[in-house]
Amino acid sequence: MTSQIPTRAVHAGEERSKPYGALTTPIVQTSTYTFQDTAEIMDFMRSKAAGGIARRVDYGRYGNPTQSAVERKVAALEGGDRALLFASGMCAITTTLSTFLSCGDHQILVRDVYHRTRDFAVNFLNRWGIETTFVPVDNPDAMAAAIRPTTRVIFSETPTNPYLSIMDLARMAEIAQAHGLTTVVDSTFATPINLRPLEYGVDLVVHSATKYLGGHNDLLAGTVVGSNHLLAQIEEARGVLGGVASPHDAYLLLRGLKTLEVRVRRQNENAQLLAEFLEKHPAVYRVYYPGLPSHPQYELARGQMSGFGGVVSFEVDGDMDRTSRFVDLLRIPYIGPTLGGVESVVQQPATLFSLDPDERRQAGLKDNLVRYAVGIEDPEDLIEDLRQALDGI
Repeated sequence: MTSQIPTRAVHAGEERSKPYGALTTPIVQTSTYTFQDTAEIMDFMRSKAAGGIARRVDYGRYGNPTQSAVERKVAALEGGDRALLFASGMCAITTTLSTFLSCGDHQILVRDVYHRTRDFAVNFLNRWGIETTFVPVDNPDAMAAAIRPTTRVIFSETPTNPYLSIMDLARMAEIAQAHGLTTVVDSTFATPINLRPLEYGVDLVVHSATKYLGGHNDLLAGTVVGSNHLLAQIEEARGVLGGVASPHDAYLLLRGLKTLEVRVRRQNENAQLLAEFLEKHPAVYRVYYPGLPSHPQYELARGQMSGFGGVVSFEVDGDMDRTSRFVDLLRIPYIGPTLGGVESVVQQPATLFSLDPDERRQAGLKDNLVRYAVGIEDPEDLIEDLRQALDGI
């Protein structure tokens, strides 16, 4: 098999010869797996007792052939030993953190982490006796200073949501390895097309596969990628906690992954053009995009990423109401909370986060901030749509 990413996206992880001579991997829609006789059961049990990766399963909570094909493909794309599929990105995150943290432990999270990841740390893990320190994503020294004797995990996103800050992954891994800590990176915004954190020494990579990996806004799933040793521990927790993806969602994800490279490359190109246009428009106060030289971590992003992603965040020159008028004037993107699909989706994060201004300020969300998740439409159409909306306010 070639090492090139586009070929891996199409072929990796799937058997060449499939049931019934089918070209596509089928949906194995079953919850229970049967045995021919007692001898087959005993072989299965001996295989489980010996450890390692099981050749088969007995119940759908522990695996599915369609799911396994997705896991092998994602592992090939990220360069990991194994991947695990979950019912959602948050399920992947919560199961992973629950695996490596116990009562009395401490973890470090970047301050700009996705708000539901923050919620899990503050409202659930804290209740279970696990403490969290939040540090700036662009300050490795603060991360190193936050380490305690009880620290077990460092968790980051890159780029972050919604301000698209960049973590120095090599420095993060260096700090963690010096203290024997497990590193986890949410790479949903980057995708393995633009960034592969394992290559920088990161231990585990998580994705909301609902987003770019699926690419069509029609499924919920999450993945974790890493070494056999770490994934075996997470797999054990997944079997107990039960956060498995359905066979049908696994099939949709497998289909979406085949076009991941071509979709993400187009979204990278579109986002770069939109960011450059927005930075020059007088009705835009500031643009956040790591592909712009004005981004404070532009050089880091250039050295670490092969593409800058399909999300552009920017501040409209005005208040919350003026920003809302701009969003409402857009004709092509849908208004919604998601990203990563072939359709462009826009949101004013303040309106979806909270009606309380104090809560928005505490979360660092400016009222005039817009997050534009760029699809694969024609870039000239998208730019002209932005122009008419900005000119209309």
